[in-house]
Amino acid sequence: MSNAAVIAELKQQNSALNEQLAQLTAQCDALKHQVDWFQRQLFGRKSEQRLEFDPAVQQDLLQGLGVAVPAAPAAPETKDIPGHTRRKARKPDDVNDTGLRFSDEVPVNTYYIADPAIRRLPASEWEVIGEKVTWRLAQRPASFELMKYIREVYKLRDSGRIVTTAAPSAVLDKCWADVSMLAGLMVDKFVYHLPLYRQHQRVQAAGVTLSRATLTNWTARAIDLLEPIFQAQASNVLKSAVLGMDETPIKAGRVAQGKMRQAYFWPIYGDADEIVFHYAPSRHHEHVTRLLGKGFTGTLLSDGYGAYDAYARNNRAVKQAQCWAHTRRYFEEAKDADPVASQQALVLIGAMYHHEQVIRDRGLEGEAKLTYRIEHTEPIVKAFWRWCDAQCHRPEMTPTHPLSKALKYARERVAGLQVFLAEPDVPIDTNHLERAIRPIPMGRKNWLFCWSELGAKHVGIIQSLIGTCKLHGIDPYTYLIDVLQRVGQHPAREVIDLTPRVWKTKFALAPLRSDIAIADH
Repeated sequence: MSNAAVIAELKQQNSALNEQLAQLTAQCDALKHQVDWFQRQLFGRKSEQRLEFDPAVQQDLLQGLGVAVPAAPAAPETKDIPGHTRRKARKPDDVNDTGLRFSDEVPVNTYYIADPAIRRLPASEWEVIGEKVTWRLAQRPASFELMKYIREVYKLRDSGRIVTTAAPSAVLDKCWADVSMLAGLMVDKFVYHLPLYRQHQRVQAAGVTLSRATLTNWTARAIDLLEPIFQAQASNVLKSAVLGMDETPIKAGRVAQGKMRQAYFWPIYGDADEIVFHYAPSRHHEHVTRLLGKGFTGTLLSDGYGAYDAYARNNRAVKQAQCWAHTRRYFEEAKDADPVASQQALVLIGAMYHHEQVIRDRGLEGEAKLTYRIEHTEPIVKAFWRWCDAQCHRPEMTPTHPLSKALKYARERVAGLQVFLAEPDVPIDTNHLERAIRPIPMGRKNWLFCWSELGAKHVGIIQSLIGTCKLHGIDPYTYLIDVLQRVGQHPAREVIDLTPRVWKTKFALAPLRSDIAIADH
């Protein structure tokens, strides 16, 4: 073989090795990025709260892109004290060294304490000239009480007929549980995430012997009564002009020994502050079509999952809006790989959120809100797209680079990310929906899974009603006590009245109470 052939072969091998090295380097960088991400999840800050950037950096970037700099937020209120300036003291919001705050609903037990040494002296030698008050926050152990109903039995003298006083009505037939017990079980599990087996332990510790299956049965039967209310609320949510939709995983039903099925809740958030959790055994696209159907004609706000985009493409009456918080998340994850460019993206997105805060502070709605967004936010959005285009032309932006993935995610969703600029009722992100679905992952950390798919459906029903109660400022316990008693006598055609949104206006001022609450008063 000639020298020229050997040199050519070596060059070819060198080229192949360089190409292989580039691939391995890119793969190594991608794996390093994943490791960094996992380390942040384990040891770092997971909150997505926007951090304050250097004002000079923010101003230079925005002015360089030809965008007006957002006004700085108002400084905290201060008061001048000779020699220095101190922030105005705030009233404490919780129990601490400086105070104790509580509402009028908290019962107060008053104890009068006298000095025994003074009291032993003759009354003529002392007098009470004032009082000093000391507060203590106390707790009673979880308690359970039995309600004993004694019903009189009569004999009519004329006819000799025996008449027995009717038993008090019960929410569940042939059930020992009072409505207060049923509501308490559900609130403890689905509001405070206390699994039924722990509640069963508390019942036993109080001296009452019941099987754990009994508590499960009571809870399931009570939720079955609430299903028509859930269905009415789900139908009303689909009438919204703007819907937020997401999916969150849940383990439900056993598929093999020691293995649970991976299923999903599909929460839908309506524009009347109502949320419903639909259960589905998978994350397939078909569930979006099944849950929204052909009747929904409005704007669907979601993350970047393709199921929502496919649904919008197949329904011309539906417009899809995308979430800026999910877009921001990709640039947040690229900070380690390219801190300068990632910070520039976060500054631009942060400026959009600054104007959204101004809108909330001013209480702008409708046309006023739309005008403000067009005047202040739209130039920032356009500058963001120009910045994205410039970043894509950087030679080091390989497809596997974390910043490239963030740019690709954003650029593929330009139309959806700009919908909020044309429709004032569309939020900039799905954070309101993610806050509403937080009880689901919180519950998973405590009760871990649903033993059956029916149990998962029950979780969706009760969390839909309790979650909506929270959105409307309704106490879930008060609501459940009333509705569980009212559902059996309320006309089925008017079941919408029992959804939390309508119940708040019709029954909240005089809710039905349990017998034990009436006895306490």
